[in-house]
Amino acid sequence: MTLPAPPGLAPALVLHAAAWTDVDGAEADEAAATRVNGTGAETLALACAKTGARLIHVSTDYVFAGDATEPYPEDGPINPINAYGRSKLAGERAVLETLPETGYVVRTAWLYGRHGKNFVTTMLRLAQERETLDVVDDQLGQPTWSLDLARRIVELAELGEAGAPAGVYHGTNSGQTTWYGLAREIFAEAGLDAGRVRPTTSDRFVRPAKRPAYSVLGHDRWAAAGLPPLRHWKEALREALPGLREAIPANS
Repeated sequence: MTLPAPPGLAPALVLHAAAWTDVDGAEADEAAATRVNGTGAETLALACAKTGARLIHVSTDYVFAGDATEPYPEDGPINPINAYGRSKLAGERAVLETLPETGYVVRTAWLYGRHGKNFVTTMLRLAQERETLDVVDDQLGQPTWSLDLARRIVELAELGEAGAPAGVYHGTNSGQTTWYGLAREIFAEAGLDAGRVRPTTSDRFVRPAKRPAYSVLGHDRWAAAGLPPLRHWKEALREALPGLREAIPANS
C-alpha cells in the first residue's frame, strides 16, 4: 500500500541507487532480480510522475553486449548478455518512458570504494596473503571511484534543477584498462612489486553469468549538462588508494 505524502513534503528529487547487484545470483533467479531492478524502478518512476519529482536512477554497463571495439555512446545499441543486465535494462526503460522530461539514468561500471567488497580492496587484501596473483587480461573497462561518481550525481542533481536535459549519462572515470592492468596499477601505487601480478584469461574463472569483454563507455553527453567527463581512472585511484589501504586490516 502506498500512502500519500503530507502536503508540502513531497520530494523534489529522488535518487535511486538501490539494486539487486548479485550478478551470478540473478542468473539463477531472473524473475526476482527483475522485480527489484525493473519493477522497483518502475514503481519509483510512477510515484515521481505523480508528485512531479525528478528521478536519478543508477544503472550499469551490463545493458550493453560487451562486444564493441570503441566506447559505447549513451544511445548505443542495447543488448544485455545476462539476466542482471536484462533486469537493469527493464529499470532504465521504465524510468525513461515514465519520466521523459525528468528522469535521469546514470550508467556506471567497475566501481570501487572504501566501503563494501570491490576489486581494489580485494587486491590490497590478497597482496598480504599471496605471493602472486593471476588476474584476467581480456576484459576492458573503466575503474571508477565511487566518490567521483557520487560527486557527479550531486552535480547532475543541481544542474537538473536548472534544466539539464533528462536522459542517459555515463558515470565512469575516463581512460580504460583491463583487470590485470588495474591490479598492476594498484600494486605500483601501493609501493608493491607489480611483477607479482600475472595475466590470465577469463576462461580460467568460469562463472554462472557471462561477463562483457568490453565495458568502456563514452562520455559525450555530459557536454549537454555543461560538465566535463570524469577524470582519468589512474588519477582517481591515486587519490583514493590511501583511504582504501586504511580500510584493509593488516595481515587480514
